[in-house]
Amino acid sequence: MTERTDLTDPRESPALEAIGLGRRYRRGWALRDCTFRLPAGRICALVGPNGAGKTTLLSLAAGLLEPSTGTVRLGGHPARSAEARQHTAFLGQEKALYPRFRVSETLRIGRELNPTWHQETAERVVAAGDIPMDARVGTLSGGQRTRVAFALALGKRPRLLLLDEPMADLDPLVRRQMMDTLMTEAAQHGATVVMSSHLVSELEGVCDFLVLVGGGRVRLAGDVAELIGAHRTVSAPDAQARRLAGLPGQVTVDTRSAGGRTTALIRPRGPLPADTEPALPSLEELLLAHLRTDDVPPLITPTARPGAHHEVTV
Repeated sequence: MTERTDLTDPRESPALEAIGLGRRYRRGWALRDCTFRLPAGRICALVGPNGAGKTTLLSLAAGLLEPSTGTVRLGGHPARSAEARQHTAFLGQEKALYPRFRVSETLRIGRELNPTWHQETAERVVAAGDIPMDARVGTLSGGQRTRVAFALALGKRPRLLLLDEPMADLDPLVRRQMMDTLMTEAAQHGATVVMSSHLVSELEGVCDFLVLVGGGRVRLAGDVAELIGAHRTVSAPDAQARRLAGLPGQVTVDTRSAGGRTTALIRPRGPLPADTEPALPSLEELLLAHLRTDDVPPLITPTARPGAHHEVTV
């Protein structure tokens, strides 16, 4: 079928949709065959080990890199288009701030460059950190610079906010404060957030959508509740651990032994014996099991599958 045009109302389009997206460098593929959709208004955790392709995916979505294969669209528009750039904010570990500029001058640049700028939002984020508006950026602490960078991103009032571990250098208290600020602003204005993080504990209770990448490929994508519901933990005494490998229709993700019992995370395809104590995994259990293995078939839930107008096999 004919692909949707740029006239599509972004409010009715996925916040982010990747189709066969890939990026290749001289050393090889950093991201390959990446296909998923992220509905608007969700808080998405982007998870994976170092070198998995997370930064490449976010950079492609932000229009900082050009794909080697495939496409990525934001709100129905190509990622590198003016329409997508106007409504997207990207914040990485390296904060793009000028150290000699004062905080007030930094916010003024944001105001002059962004038609959707909201000065009150930016000033509120800065003020929450007790940062003087006349202070030069280069004199601020790491946490204060991160707050100023967030002020620039949130002051833009983006429909899509892409975060590549911008809080990695902050202490736990400041991280929590910035996370609370981020969630409040996103909820008030209906923004979609994609947040890359290594801290599993930081994601639980915050994110309602998940994309897990490994080896440059998407291995899990979808609504958190759907992904958890597609898995079970089962356990048996170590002496009977072989039973877990013989359960009908299962896909075993990971198996661990502790305290005399063996526990497996599986994707069941039918009823499970009650004596194996089947239970829903926590988000942490789900993520850690998938991060420990790389040979399990990918799972893309219906919520994360691109629309039927694309001829894509997931």
